[in-house]
Amino acid sequence: MLVLGTLQWGPSHGYGIVQSLRVSSGAVLQVETGSLYPALHRMERQGWVKSEWKLTESNQRAKYYRITAAGKRQLASDQSRWEQMVQAMGLVLNGTPEAGEL
Repeated sequence: MLVLGTLQWGPSHGYGIVQSLRVSSGAVLQVETGSLYPALHRMERQGWVKSEWKLTESNQRAKYYRITAAGKRQLASDQSRWEQMVQAMGLVLNGTPEAGEL
């Protein structure tokens, strides 16, 4: 979800995705390339991202990833499920009575 969220702002290469996640999370999220690239390849097989080789700002060849329409739909679905999960966790952690106690 976070990778797709990063790509919704525009295409990026792997290192750019890692840096974007680190910076936007205040350095809390440290994504390792060893887990990023398998995830990107899996998302590409699922049709959520497309890739193409381009030159970086420093004239190095890198694979750039961009989110597809299917990826945008998946991101919206993931965000909805995440919001439900956060709400449910808040109910539990804030001591909301169980249904039987109401």
